[in-house]
Amino acid sequence: MRLDKFLCDTLGVTRKEAHQILRSKQVIVDGAMEKRAASHVTEESVVEWQGNQLKLSGPRYIMLYKPEGFVCSHEDGTNPTAFELIDEIKMDRLHFAGRLDVDTTGLVLITDDGQWSHRITSPKHKCEKTYRVWLDEPVEEDYVEKFKQGIQLKSEDGLTLPAHLDVRAEKEVLLTIHEGKYHQVKRMFAALGNRVEALHREKIGEIEMDESLELGEYRYLTEEEVNSIWK
Repeated sequence: MRLDKFLCDTLGVTRKEAHQILRSKQVIVDGAMEKRAASHVTEESVVEWQGNQLKLSGPRYIMLYKPEGFVCSHEDGTNPTAFELIDEIKMDRLHFAGRLDVDTTGLVLITDDGQWSHRITSPKHKCEKTYRVWLDEPVEEDYVEKFKQGIQLKSEDGLTLPAHLDVRAEKEVLLTIHEGKYHQVKRMFAALGNRVEALHREKIGEIEMDESLELGEYRYLTEEEVNSIWK
């Protein structure tokens, strides 16, 4: 993890303020003064500022703007993992709180808090996920009602839970579901004879994709965002 990023996370400062702190020559890493922002810090490093040791404490809650072409797993034999976009210590303790397909973009939540992520991914909690969907064929008049009633997926017993479909254009919709079945959004539209051309997750529960983030960027969640999952 870069030293300037470590200072941002432990002191709650901006990247610019972290650089100012480093220029003050008051940051000590493993007993030596360090002013290089790109200096690498590991979980074994002892970082001190103004005589106080700095530590990353408590669970971590991260929002990532996932680009296309990255998988939500620690390892993959074909595609790069989205963890390559994250610069954090103790990476092995982090996991995805709900995955996205390799060709899907948008909001991904990453944490080391198992109970928090379970609240998002467990079907019994019915945490809403909202996707912007671009389709191959125009939306038909009965789509809204069919999603509301539930869709019969191929090789599945019973209907999906009721979902909310908001038609935005002839071939563009917002879809809110409460489950996380394998390729669910694509399979729901396939069951209606349509095909998903592109898929982007905009929201999980009350947490919305931060529009200030660029593709591949991430930030820590605010306390309000973290707590919203428990509502």
